[in-house]
Amino acid sequence: MSLVDKQSTFARNVASLIIFGEEHFKLTFGEAERTAEQAKLYAEEGCGIVNSLHCKRLAVDLHLYDLVTGAYLQDVASYEKLGVYWESLNPANRWGGKFKRVDSDHYEMQDL
Repeated sequence: MSLVDKQSTFARNVASLIIFGEEHFKLTFGEAERTAEQAKLYAEEGCGIVNSLHCKRLAVDLHLYDLVTGAYLQDVASYEKLGVYWESLNPANRWGGKFKRVDSDHYEMQDL
């Protein structure tokens, strides 16, 4: 499968995730694309990796807000419902809430 085909599948999965997520939360985008230079900087700062899938447009960060209070949700438990749904969409999808270094707002598609 070409990178463009993977990106297209990823984009459709993100659309499904957003539609599902908006039943439970207000959502906004975090980072959807990252340059190689930015990935290197984040890695040097210890808050990212050089080979980030954001650089291939196969990762996105989505921020969640409570529908009633509008409060920004940062705990892993708030993101779990979306993480489970995300992983059900495609066997290559991974949710950052399960990473060794937890990144609960991160959704990616492995570049297999």
